[in-house]
Amino acid sequence: MADDMVLKSQQFINTYYGGITGIPVVAEDGNTGWATMYALIRCLQHELGITSLSDNFGPTTLSLLTAQYPSIDQSTSPNGPLMVIRIMQAAMYCKGYDGGEWQSNALPSGAFSDRVIAGVQKLKSDAGLSGVYPGAAMVPKLFKALLTMDAYVVVSGGNSTVRSIQQWMNASYIQRTNFFVIPCDGVFSRDVQKALMLAIQFQIGMSDTSANGVFGPATQAGLKANELSVGSSGRWVQLFSAAMVFNQRSGATFTDTFTSALSDLVSTFQSFVKLPVNGKGDFQTWASLLVSTGDPTRRGQALDCVTEITAARAKTLTAAGYQVVGRYLSNVANTSLNKKIQFGELATIAENGLRCFPIYQTYGEDADYFRSDQGYSDALSAIDHARFHGFKTGTRIYFAVDFDALDEEVTNRIIPHFRGIKEAMDERGNPYRIGIYGPRNICSRVGYGGVTTASFVSDMSTGYSGNLGFPLPPDWAFDQIATITLGSGDGKIEIDNNILSGRDNGQNTFDPGEYTENLDVDFDSSLKPALLADLQQYLQSQGIPERGGNPIEDAAQIHSTTEAFNAMMSYDPLITGLARALKMRKALIAVPIFWEVRKYAVDDPSADEGVMLYYAGHRDPLDKWIKRDSSTGLGQIFSVTAIKARNYAIGQGIISGAIKDPDVDNDVWGIWQKLHYDNAYNISSAAYVLIHCATDIRRNEADAPITIPQPSLDYSDEYTRLVLRRYQGWGDGPESDSYIKLGVYRVLEKYFGPLRN
Repeated sequence: MADDMVLKSQQFINTYYGGITGIPVVAEDGNTGWATMYALIRCLQHELGITSLSDNFGPTTLSLLTAQYPSIDQSTSPNGPLMVIRIMQAAMYCKGYDGGEWQSNALPSGAFSDRVIAGVQKLKSDAGLSGVYPGAAMVPKLFKALLTMDAYVVVSGGNSTVRSIQQWMNASYIQRTNFFVIPCDGVFSRDVQKALMLAIQFQIGMSDTSANGVFGPATQAGLKANELSVGSSGRWVQLFSAAMVFNQRSGATFTDTFTSALSDLVSTFQSFVKLPVNGKGDFQTWASLLVSTGDPTRRGQALDCVTEITAARAKTLTAAGYQVVGRYLSNVANTSLNKKIQFGELATIAENGLRCFPIYQTYGEDADYFRSDQGYSDALSAIDHARFHGFKTGTRIYFAVDFDALDEEVTNRIIPHFRGIKEAMDERGNPYRIGIYGPRNICSRVGYGGVTTASFVSDMSTGYSGNLGFPLPPDWAFDQIATITLGSGDGKIEIDNNILSGRDNGQNTFDPGEYTENLDVDFDSSLKPALLADLQQYLQSQGIPERGGNPIEDAAQIHSTTEAFNAMMSYDPLITGLARALKMRKALIAVPIFWEVRKYAVDDPSADEGVMLYYAGHRDPLDKWIKRDSSTGLGQIFSVTAIKARNYAIGQGIISGAIKDPDVDNDVWGIWQKLHYDNAYNISSAAYVLIHCATDIRRNEADAPITIPQPSLDYSDEYTRLVLRRYQGWGDGPESDSYIKLGVYRVLEKYFGPLRN
């Protein structure tokens, strides 16, 4: 919600600093955000005489502020810091504190009034600094804190115990040179984690220049020299108990005494992270509380690798105490790295007393890859590859998220992606369980959403924001902590060393691999220009130009041939996965998608709006656009058509799911929305519609039903034409179009066919 005083602060920035190079104009929307805070930092830098302005309140800004205005209060001369006080006032309002009076609508008063004094004192109290900075003076480190988005009151998801520790840390260490005010919002975060590490280094005795917040050799040595046990007390116990609270250990409290109750909690934690259970605050326990790897030198019982496990390498691994191996189901297309399970490798693993768990990873290294339809596609591919290798039903496949996703990316990209995986698994009767590989935060959030059943945690990436400030997920199965090399000669192998929780021990027996010859494969992207050119040439020969239609009444079509082609090809992995799962030709699934996108017309959106109006309660019988159903989405499928097709596929055991009733509005509306908004659902429905079409391919609705065989890998051209005709509907239009669509099918097959041979 917009705040009037924040709005005035933004107007102040734009009015008095908008023309200065390096200070951007900010949105005047009354909402505090980093853009406004960054602008205020730049305004302050300008007042301090800095010519190269930046968003960073760094050492230069702090040094100059300290030199010029070490303390700003009522006694400070108004001639010097007048604009600095005004910047402070604006920042206080943006931070949620009373910034005092305003001289005009866009100008703070610049007076250090009683209201400003009360606001500064409230800020100090909230940050735990009243005892360190008594009185009302604004000091440089507090000013720096003011120009952040950090909160000093408990926020949603925070708790008061964490906040009290944050306040204690501020009060205890703020006078150290490189310790700055941390948030007091009740949330354990990356910044709080770093502050805790600094506090430990100060307690060890490191100087301000040597303390750097890094879990290095000196810090490790200091922790090893300060083991805690029942009866220990003082600052070390406070820091240890703080770490226990931050790691969300149930029952943990902030204390300065190592009691037997704390020892019991430590034992529980040690058992959880698979450390020797002794109830003490020893080095390995400290390490597991402070950094995602814990003690990176401890040897695990599980591993993952991109290298084939030969008999010699298997002997190296078993001699080193390893029991479970993580291997990749497939390679990444168009890359040279051969990391997938090799022929006979699983037998070698089992024969040497090892077990194996499967990992699925293609392009999982940035947010753009992750979306619902890609997740659906990945699940189909993973099922296909797992069956090929012989992994038994019920095996857990770990789908990789191999980058440091921001929290909003987890919400908007990762979670929908995994819901797509789950939807595909559900439709196929859940042949495999779903696991996730990734940083702690991602694993936890997806797991809490009920999509995954276990986590393979990439804790080796200690600098990831998704690992810093987050506890180990409760459902962790494998904890990846270090890359090491074992053995020599033929037995030499580089592995990622993983701690094994026992939640998933992989498989040591395997089914005969499922393999069907002549299945379609993913398209070679280098062939796209040639395929597009052939499609364009063919359609033009049929009177269909690059854009628009022929005859004239079709000119209202929205998309060009190129646009329809790009839409179809963007879902090539999904279409390929469906074709392989259903043992039919991908070209048959691709044609309706291409055709319907190409033929999408200006009145199609109106038909969709009519359905939305119908289910919003508008049932005017005189409005021809208001209907209970319309063809929608990429494949332009009616909800009733999809329901009938999916019901048929469920009845035939092709997919799993709940039977829907095409005569019930709630069912029609629910499926229509999925067809409209979920591209993976729409494209998969197109495949099931094609299968259902084979049960009745009559040309006209009044004709007697005619059945032909279900689409297969050796489907004839005539059968292909007939199901493409029936997909479009009844009458002369679908009949004439079916011959053109068969031609499109043949063009696609010209390129798809050689790739599968």
